[in-house]
Amino acid sequence: MDTRHIKVIAFDADDTLWDCQGHFERVMQQLYDELVPWVDRETAALELFATERKNMPLLGFGTKAFTLSMLETAMRVSRYEMPAKTISDIQQLCYTLNEFPCTPLPEVRETLQALTSDEATRHLRLVCFTKGELLDQEHKLQRSGLGEFFEHVEITSDKGEREFRDLCRKLDIEPHEMLMVGNSLKSDIAPALSIGCLTVYIPFHVTWELEHADHFEHPHMVQIAHFGQLIEELRYE
Repeated sequence: MDTRHIKVIAFDADDTLWDCQGHFERVMQQLYDELVPWVDRETAALELFATERKNMPLLGFGTKAFTLSMLETAMRVSRYEMPAKTISDIQQLCYTLNEFPCTPLPEVRETLQALTSDEATRHLRLVCFTKGELLDQEHKLQRSGLGEFFEHVEITSDKGEREFRDLCRKLDIEPHEMLMVGNSLKSDIAPALSIGCLTVYIPFHVTWELEHADHFEHPHMVQIAHFGQLIEELRYE
C-alpha cells in the first residue's frame, strides 16, 4: 500500500487507542448474572442486544444509551419483578463507565510520539475521529492523556460515508490523502474505503455486537497485529 501521498492520519478512539469494550463487557456480565432467575445468560445477552439495536436510531452510541438499554432490558426480561435495589445497583454500575481508566493500549503512546517527532512522518497531521456521545468521548480522550498528539478531534454520532467526507472537507484534503486507522471493519474501515481513503485495520480482542462485520480484503487496506506496526506501513523505502 503506497502511503506517500498521505497528509492526514485519522485514528479511531475506543478499542483502537484504549480498551473500551472490555469495560462494557464487565458491566453486561453483571446484568446477565442478575437475570439468571428469569432467563439463561445466552438469552439475556440476546435480549440486551435486541434492546440496543432497537434504541440505536433514537439514542445513538455511548454510555448514556447503554445505561438506558441495560435498565430497560433488566425490567422487561424480569417482567418487572427485579427488585428496585438491584435495578439501582445496575444503574450505579453503568455509571462507573463514565470514569474507567482510558489507559493507552500497548505501543499507542510510543507510536504517536514517534509519528509526531520522526523526520519522515512529522509532517503528517494526526486527528482523532470517533463516534459516540460528545461529553463521554471528550472525557475519555482527556483521561487517556493522548489529546496532545492530535491537531483536530472530531466526535460524531455515527461514522459512515457522509461523516468521512465531511471530515475530509473540514481538513481541506481529498479522501485519498487520508489514512484511517481503526479496529472496526464496519465503522472505521468500510466507509473510509468506499470514499477512497487508505486504511489500517487493527483487530481488537472483543467486538461489540453492533460492530460485527464479515472480514474482507481490499487493496487499500492492510491489517496489522499491533499498533507499533503502523510505523512500518508509513515507510516508503
